[in-house]
Amino acid sequence: MRFNFLYAVGLMLLSPVVGYRMVRHGRYRRGISEKLFGLAAKKAHAMTQGRGCLWVHAVSVGEVNLLPGLVREIVLREPGVCVVISTSTDTGYDLALKLFGRERVFFCPLDFTWAVRRTLKNLAPQKLVLAELELWPNLVRIATDFGVSVCVANARLSERSSSRYQAFSRWTASTFARLTWVGCQDEATRKRFEACGTPPSRLTVTGSLKFDNAPTSRDVIAVNRLSQWAGVDPWHRVWIVGSTQPGEEAMAISIYQSLVSDHPELRLVLVPRHRERFDEVAKLVEHHGLSVHRRSSDPAIGNQNWEASSVVLVDTIGELRDWWGVGPIATVGGSFGDRGGQNMLEPAGYGSAVSFGPNTRNFRQIAEQLIDADAAVRVNDAAELETFVRRCLDDIPAADSLGRSARALVLKHRGATERTVASLVADRKKAAA
Repeated sequence: MRFNFLYAVGLMLLSPVVGYRMVRHGRYRRGISEKLFGLAAKKAHAMTQGRGCLWVHAVSVGEVNLLPGLVREIVLREPGVCVVISTSTDTGYDLALKLFGRERVFFCPLDFTWAVRRTLKNLAPQKLVLAELELWPNLVRIATDFGVSVCVANARLSERSSSRYQAFSRWTASTFARLTWVGCQDEATRKRFEACGTPPSRLTVTGSLKFDNAPTSRDVIAVNRLSQWAGVDPWHRVWIVGSTQPGEEAMAISIYQSLVSDHPELRLVLVPRHRERFDEVAKLVEHHGLSVHRRSSDPAIGNQNWEASSVVLVDTIGELRDWWGVGPIATVGGSFGDRGGQNMLEPAGYGSAVSFGPNTRNFRQIAEQLIDADAAVRVNDAAELETFVRRCLDDIPAADSLGRSARALVLKHRGATERTVASLVADRKKAAA
């Protein structure tokens, strides 16, 4: 019950921020009943038809994007299994609806005991699978008390987070100890989970699902449609700057303006991370004297005259994966500030020349693997990023070589999905027996 009190205090302290975002950006409004009170019996029954299910939880867009291959493989191994998906954010929910359909998706309850109990009671899952890491104490405790196995797929745990959990082990160790199985991305993660309290026998190194989930061919319908919509000509060199945070768009625009006079073939695509910043970024582009071509303005009609004086702004959710395939030059945002980076394997899988900033703590091992394989370039500031893009324009064979190495690394490390599902299905059958 102490966590209920802490959560209530936290909500009260954050209420001005939450209220502002609800009014200004429309955030947090959707699914408020499911979040605060849990999944209703009527909806739960419609999703499961009264039979046991496998509940997979993914926090937001990045985690949801990992699920299609995982769910597909589970269903192939266990035909007829009922898999339902929960998520915590509006953007994650919208993407889950697109991928899995409304009849299989709901908002995860907040970690209040009454909301968690109601959801578990009405859903009656046989197993709960958490994507990457979302260890809410009440959810894990109550689920295991209900006899539900709690597993973590594609688990990641940074050194900093591990240290924090260990510092508060009096309250967190029992949560880690209750986990039934954890599929870790690497050996370092396995050791951190063990240090936090998960028994070693329940820890397995499976590798990262992100390698399996990365695309490996540009010659697909979705990429071709976006290229046609944007009016990409064969002579264009498109630079995709994706998952951007404040400050990164302005940096990219300035570099673009610096280079385009010498390289009129260069084109720029910006993909901000958060939808509430779309209008802000559009105004920023115009402030720099460029015209902005917004993806949402007319998604069915192509811009067949993409001039060097215009910038494409992708102000939609869930399309970044395909946009990476439109251009051969890629910069992964969220890495020049304190965000900790975003997934760089999607542009790597396409064989793009990939760059990212100095802060990639959320993807430390993947970033190091790419750099060690001469498959990506880390740049520390705007000057180094401009040098990288200029080199990709001046020395196309070198850029292509970087891209080939990136794609080769992705192909080399595939297989985590098969290893993860094999463990999940084995554990599920064991529990059922």
